Amino acid sequence: MSARKRRGIERAFTLVELLVVIAVIALLLGLAIPAFQGARNQARTVLCQSNLRQWAMTLAAYTQAHDGCLPADMGGNLGLWMLRGTLVGDSDPNGNHAAFHGFHTRRIALCPMATQPAFNGTFRASFSSDKGAWQLTGEVGSSTDAWQILTPEPPFVGSYGYNHSLFCGFRVDPFPLLPFTRTPTFNTLSVRDHASIPVMLDATMPMSTRSISVSMFGPQANTGNGQGLGLNAFLIDRHGKQTNGIFLDWSVRKVGLKELWTLRWASDFDRAGPWTRAGGVQPEDWPEWMRKFKDY
Repeated sequence: MSARKRRGIERAFTLVELLVVIAVIALLLGLAIPAFQGARNQARTVLCQSNLRQWAMTLAAYTQAHDGCLPADMGGNLGLWMLRGTLVGDSDPNGNHAAFHGFHTRRIALCPMATQPAFNGTFRASFSSDKGAWQLTGEVGSSTDAWQILTPEPPFVGSYGYNHSLFCGFRVDPFPLLPFTRTPTFNTLSVRDHASIPVMLDATMPMSTRSISVSMFGPQANTGNGQGLGLNAFLIDRHGKQTNGIFLDWSVRKVGLKELWTLRWASDFDRAGPWTRAGGVQPEDWPEWMRKFKDY
């Protein structure tokens, strides 16, 4: 064997050395991937908050132009046009109503953590106006899926939901009278503690249920798709044990999932109800997936 070949053999890696190198690379990847995933999720959370800040600026401008009022009716359904950017229930639901509200919503309708719809169940809303009765149908989202309005057409995909009570006069009547033709008077400037009143949050449906006023309704048993009574449409682990929300002072911040039961959802909402520390909730009362979350 020549000296040149011997030098080549001396420089070659042994099988053990190769395995050690591969093991070290695998270890480094194992450490790096969670960090990259965490950084990506953090970036998506920041982008979600950026979307909500644009919503906040838009809604603040709307209330300034309308004497402090949000669009409201007895059914709370006018908030749907805010999300969709098209006046649901108008004589032409497929028309371009930009002149009516002055802004487009599609580009800020989606949280980056939930951009594609998936079938997780259905929701519907019925309401009346001076132009007739309307039926809205859609599909429920989840912590990783967007919701979708199917009818009236065209379909619209979103992943935020609004506080129903703000769009029906800041109160919730579990048994409202039909049809919803009377417009309640509600001025955002007439209420106090704006920083505790939620306007929009990450959600699995575009609007909360009317039972939101009854704070006794507790959390769902698992992260699921956010269907059910009370606050469950907003109870999704989309941003690491927290969600993002807009408040009536037009601030945007993270909200702890257990904190949802301490916010001022409606004038009759008990903020010291049975699902708060003030109301005596115990760790074992929460569903197992929520027990280690921060208490409020």
